[in-house]
Amino acid sequence: MDDPRYDPRLTPARGDLAAKYLEGKVKAERFVTGEEFEVTLPVVPVREQPTAAAMQMTEALRGERVTVYDRNGEGWAWGQLAGDGYVGWLPDAALSKPDAAPTHKVSALRTFAFPGPSIKLPPSDTLVLGSKLAISREDGSFAVTRDGQFLPRSHLAALDHREPDFVAVAERFVGTPYLWGGKSSLGIDCSGLVQVALIAAGIGCPRDSDMQQAGLGRALEPHERSSLQRGDLIFWKGHVAIVRDAGTMVHANAHHMATVIEPIEPAVARIRQAGSEVVAIRRL
Repeated sequence: MDDPRYDPRLTPARGDLAAKYLEGKVKAERFVTGEEFEVTLPVVPVREQPTAAAMQMTEALRGERVTVYDRNGEGWAWGQLAGDGYVGWLPDAALSKPDAAPTHKVSALRTFAFPGPSIKLPPSDTLVLGSKLAISREDGSFAVTRDGQFLPRSHLAALDHREPDFVAVAERFVGTPYLWGGKSSLGIDCSGLVQVALIAAGIGCPRDSDMQQAGLGRALEPHERSSLQRGDLIFWKGHVAIVRDAGTMVHANAHHMATVIEPIEPAVARIRQAGSEVVAIRRL
């Protein structure tokens, strides 16, 4: 598919196959309806090609819905994430038919799932912020999933819970290793940090920094850039940072290979020295 109107990252279309809803809009040998699945593993790579050696474009978290349009018979499924519309290849073993609608989400940076109502038991899973779960009952200080996992109730929130300050969410990731395509506290990239933090605050957000620059807030005029506010987003080509206050920002970056808080002016100077100028500052 080479239609410039359709971003391949967000368009489930290939030369041989495309989503049924794209019929008449793109060229493909056949069009399929697709089937809804649910991510059952804690963090799952979404890759460019159906091989473990292919680039990771993003990740899908436990409970996320995926519409699958193709399976290659060798352990990979090609589909589109329901949350942000991203398209890619996921491990087939990480998907199953949805059992029940999620009721809660993980609100802690990371948490453990236990096989029973005791923190002394060996954890069965490590789940990350934003994972979605169907909780069937409570047992003391635990919430119990439909498949019998016990999670600390204090680490969960109702699906409609909204964090009051998305910047504070991003700040919780300080020290997280940098990971291209990552969107969890096990590893995260610059746009993943923005997306995870905004979604935790109930604000819809696309996945990649160019999409975020095009779709979030309004661009500040040159005369406004001297008075940055908490929550402003600074964009470079291929990079984004979140303003904490007039003088500091938080971002996941490959220079530090981590999520860090640093002064804005020296960071802008360093990135300029590496060959990249600020291309936009947007206010939500």
